[in-house]
Amino acid sequence: MKITLVEDNIGLRKGITYRLQDDGHTVDVLTDGLQASDFLVQETSDVVILDINLPGQNGLELLRELRSRNDPRPVILLSARSSTRERIEGLDAGADDYLIKPFSMDELAARIRALARRKAVAPRKSIAIGPLFLDLEPLQLRSNGIPVEMPRRELSILACLADPIGRIKSKDQLLTSVYGTGSDTDEQVIEVYISRMRKRLGPYGLRIVMNRGIGYKLVAHIDVSDC
Repeated sequence: MKITLVEDNIGLRKGITYRLQDDGHTVDVLTDGLQASDFLVQETSDVVILDINLPGQNGLELLRELRSRNDPRPVILLSARSSTRERIEGLDAGADDYLIKPFSMDELAARIRALARRKAVAPRKSIAIGPLFLDLEPLQLRSNGIPVEMPRRELSILACLADPIGRIKSKDQLLTSVYGTGSDTDEQVIEVYISRMRKRLGPYGLRIVMNRGIGYKLVAHIDVSDC
């Protein structure tokens, strides 16, 4: 599994990292809330381990940001705060689990395994994209429960761009989402699809932004007048 660890305590950070790596996980380590906020927009992970008391931006604010953009990644909160009220606050903010410091590394490892099992048996069936919902099986876009017309190939590109929203996807990735791996289709066809999708998504306050030479990303929650 790929795990993002956000913890500013040096000793605890090293202890968690060594244990997770010994268990065969890949670990991205961050020590600052603002740094972690930028990282989580751009990078994927299977689980986020998040300390509450962080410099720059606290863990609860960071967690609320994740959930506000419909990021479904499981999050384990770490905190020395042990009162029932504080645990409830963390869970209500969107945490999947809550560990009180100090804790054993064996317990942390067991909680990660439990989250992995839960994710395996409960795959996402839809993605929230601003005011729209994209059903994944079968692919269908909805607004307030009403289908939004969009060709299947464009829906496949939208699903790629929306997982997660804000991440840049290359033309090759978008082509693969439509035609599968190894397709010899010209990458320029993506430009045609993107042009059509921009017109369809603009009225919903969604925009597809090109990063020249890199790829495209989907931006949500913008002023519709900017589209």
